[in-house]
Amino acid sequence: MTVPPYSRSTPGCLYAALDDKRASEGMTWAAVARALWETSGELNARRPRDHPISTSAITSLRDKGRTSCQHVLFMLRWLDLPPEAFLGDGREVTDIRLPAADAAHRLRWDVRGMGATLDDRRREDDLTWPGLARHIGCQPGQLSGLRTARYATNIDLAMRVVQWLGVASTAFIYCGTW
Repeated sequence: MTVPPYSRSTPGCLYAALDDKRASEGMTWAAVARALWETSGELNARRPRDHPISTSAITSLRDKGRTSCQHVLFMLRWLDLPPEAFLGDGREVTDIRLPAADAAHRLRWDVRGMGATLDDRRREDDLTWPGLARHIGCQPGQLSGLRTARYATNIDLAMRVVQWLGVASTAFIYCGTW
């Protein structure tokens, strides 16, 4: 089974949803970036060396159509929508909810956990990394590297992986303190 690619139009859809909310609240993109960051205000106060999400991390969705799975969680938290809402297949997502994070936490993607689950399933299905990569539509190193990733992968790959695993993205999203 080859996973249909995570629609390239979805970052544009995510950008449009952010822009709609921004406009309806009369905010600039800089104000949106501050609002995203401040959803974790208590954590930010305890971790002053952390870097706030930048305006360009948001607005680059419009031009580049890519972002990391960690950055997208700031945006999705603000919109109160799961990643599946932007798969681009036209279905309405009502049964998947992001974990409820308070101001002392940030939503984080467990990339290593996703990589370990992917590796377990790959072994169960007797697939090589190159074979699995053909199914998912990426390079083998992109998949094998998930088990040791320090921070993130792109949301496109993360969503193709969870679709191949047949689980909701929220199986790998948690409330973190980093």
